[in-house]
Amino acid sequence: MSNIAAPKIPDGEKVDFDDIHRKRQEKDLSELQSLIEAHFIQRKKEEEELVALVNRIEKRRTERAEQQRIRAEMEKERQARLAEEKERREQEEQRKKHDEDAKKKKVLVTKQYGAGQKSEKKGKKQTEREKKKKILAERRKPLNIDHLSDDKLKEKANELWQWLMQLETEKYDLSDKFKRQKCDINLLLVRVQDHQNTKGRGKGKMGARLR
Repeated sequence: MSNIAAPKIPDGEKVDFDDIHRKRQEKDLSELQSLIEAHFIQRKKEEEELVALVNRIEKRRTERAEQQRIRAEMEKERQARLAEEKERREQEEQRKKHDEDAKKKKVLVTKQYGAGQKSEKKGKKQTEREKKKKILAERRKPLNIDHLSDDKLKEKANELWQWLMQLETEKYDLSDKFKRQKCDINLLLVRVQDHQNTKGRGKGKMGARLR
């Protein structure tokens, strides 16, 4: 420390310490403002990055929610198709069962009706109305449903409903077939009549020529 000499001040010049202090404060203030601006710029950048990150997270969450919704709808449609296919198979099985029952009943009724005709030939005569009453009485068997549970009653009601729908369908098909046959017969009769008229006119012209 004894070797360091104090700075020499030129002779005749006056040092302005206030100006030196002011310049130092201005320099410190400028550096502080630069640090503050850099801090705010960095903070703004971090905030923008944070906002972008939040937006990406929200977008990803929305996309995942949409994907889950689509998967749920697809699963719902698949379950609906499976249920529909199952119901269709059950209805098809019931229809086949009803068809078989109807055929068996038809054969039984035919046999019973034939037996009735044979007995009628032997001496017992019945009117057509009595025959119908007898057939209906034989076909109308008691349901015997007192011992059935609720589920069995529902199944029985469903079977009767399906059978009724089948009868209605057969009735409609037979009625439509009868109408078509009647229309075809009328058309054939008209053609035959036209053919006969044409043939008659041809014979008349031929006779006139012979004369």
